[in-house]
Amino acid sequence: MPRPRIDAVAITARDMARSVAFYRCLGFDIPEVPADAQHIEAVPLPGEARLMIDSAALAEKLSGRPPAPATHSAFALLCESPTEVDSVAAAVAAAGFTVKTQPWDAFWGQRYATVVDPDGYEVDLFAPLGG
Repeated sequence: MPRPRIDAVAITARDMARSVAFYRCLGFDIPEVPADAQHIEAVPLPGEARLMIDSAALAEKLSGRPPAPATHSAFALLCESPTEVDSVAAAVAAAGFTVKTQPWDAFWGQRYATVVDPDGYEVDLFAPLGG
């Protein structure tokens, strides 16, 4: 029997506009967002899982409790190259968002960095070192 596959990653946002700005810095294609949007989705690349952003109010309505971000990385983004890890982390910092772990050459063979979205979700950026 085939196993289920990851189709979407969902996060919540207290300030949708700020979260959209952050994820656009990471390269996500997010269409124009109405001011009262409660749920949005980035346009996925072919074969890619969708990124969904729900307002904190909607998440609380659905779950019955206020959302809380993970205390570790919620997901990781594979970059095309070590240079792209550096440039994405720099774009995040230049836009006024947090780079928790500056890009570095990790002992497991990846260029690696961690950025933090406006609600505290940690996103890892990585690319294999070398060819």
